Amino acid sequence: MSRTQRTDEGHGRLGSVLSGLAVALGCVLFLGGFVWGAVLYQPYTVPTGSMTPTIGAGDRVLAERIDGSEVRRGDVVVFRQSSWGDLPMVKRVVGVGGDRISCCTDGKLMVNGRQVAEPYLPEGKGAAATGIPATTVPKGNLFLLGDERSGSLDSSVHLGDSNHGSVPRGAVEGRVDAVAWPTDRFGTLERPDGFADMPGGISAPGPVGLMAWAVVAGAVLVLGGAAYGPVVKRMRRGRERPQSRDRSEATAHVG
Repeated sequence: MSRTQRTDEGHGRLGSVLSGLAVALGCVLFLGGFVWGAVLYQPYTVPTGSMTPTIGAGDRVLAERIDGSEVRRGDVVVFRQSSWGDLPMVKRVVGVGGDRISCCTDGKLMVNGRQVAEPYLPEGKGAAATGIPATTVPKGNLFLLGDERSGSLDSSVHLGDSNHGSVPRGAVEGRVDAVAWPTDRFGTLERPDGFADMPGGISAPGPVGLMAWAVVAGAVLVLGGAAYGPVVKRMRRGRERPQSRDRSEATAHVG
């Protein structure tokens, strides 16, 4: 056996080992990403356009399972409130217990006497579509509005309720971190800076980005590792054909 053949065989064994490791690691990342997501996230379908343009009607979203005590201003949450219909609803938190909410001054939402920038609202509409007299959010509650203020059945239409339109923190089922479907709207939700300098600040991004990276990286490793064998065989066949032709020509010349 020639030295070249031994070298090729050594490289072949090493390549096979590495491809096997790539497939194994890829499976761990791919399946682990899905398991991780299933544990931390709950999918929901948003039935209305009250959160347009952030979330459209029919969009499939991923909500991180969190306790209501973890909710911050600016979060988009999924919650259930019996007086609102006892169905999962998706709205944005604009006030927490103790906050004084009103709308609108110069077209801006007011929280504790300060105007809040809301870049997530539909262009040209602003918050002026919602008229909210000065209202104090009860302790332990949340004040929620839809991003499409003119057509959202939110806290602004429940001001006459006993909690002044707010809902208990315990009603929250999850915090929306990303739109998963349709694909042209796929992406994570940004935390609004308008609430960042208020007490408690804004919530940190969830792990959905890392989860997606693990799934994609795992798929690449599995496909790449699985493709190694066929690619190497094809390359070897390509090298063997010219060698076989050279041998045939040499035999014919000697004869």
